[in-house]
Amino acid sequence: MRIQKYLSQKKILSRRETEDYIRKGLIACNGEIVRDLGRQIDPEKDKIEILAPAKNEISKKITIAINKPRGIVCSRNKSEGKTIFELFPEFEKLNAVGRLDKESEGLILLSNDGVITSAITGSEHKIEKEYEVVVREDLNKIKMGILEKGVMIDARMTLPAKTKIIGDHTFNIILKEGRKHQIRRMADTVRLTILKLKRIRIGNITLKDLKVGNYRTLSVAEINKLKDLSK
Repeated sequence: MRIQKYLSQKKILSRRETEDYIRKGLIACNGEIVRDLGRQIDPEKDKIEILAPAKNEISKKITIAINKPRGIVCSRNKSEGKTIFELFPEFEKLNAVGRLDKESEGLILLSNDGVITSAITGSEHKIEKEYEVVVREDLNKIKMGILEKGVMIDARMTLPAKTKIIGDHTFNIILKEGRKHQIRRMADTVRLTILKLKRIRIGNITLKDLKVGNYRTLSVAEINKLKDLSK
């Protein structure tokens, strides 16, 4: 097993972070600095050590939960409109975790923790994302059933979802994947016009009482729980 895979499985570092630290000479195997990105180890026998400078960087990792207002872009591209990093310049060195398009609102995470990013956006699809959706048309169980089973987008079926009607024009939907504009495109397939789309949960992280345009720092317990959900 490669060191990258080992530390990723242990939810200590992402594979990309591990490779960066190997290049910097900050990972040791059995007391020897590792220089080879392809180094294979036996997890039962070999001892992997993260050296002090890397540990210091790891200790500075932070993840922020934001209640994003509608009209804010979750990228650094100012040509698309006002960005999340203009709204919160103090977090300009963090990265947006996953997608939340300009016309959507609600929960978005900013982080410099590669494990959190991999857990939420990775191909294993273990972390739930829950949304509240308001549409123009009346809702019915038939349309919700179609969305739950999956619909065809770009010649590929979406993964099964969970839905719950909570009003004549409002429903909740829970996904484990995050394709571009996925919920809007899913709604199009059953002829529903979305008027409002709000993400209210990512894994164990909710908006709680967070007001629109405000943020909070996730606790160590919240972060560890989120990482556990991806195992």
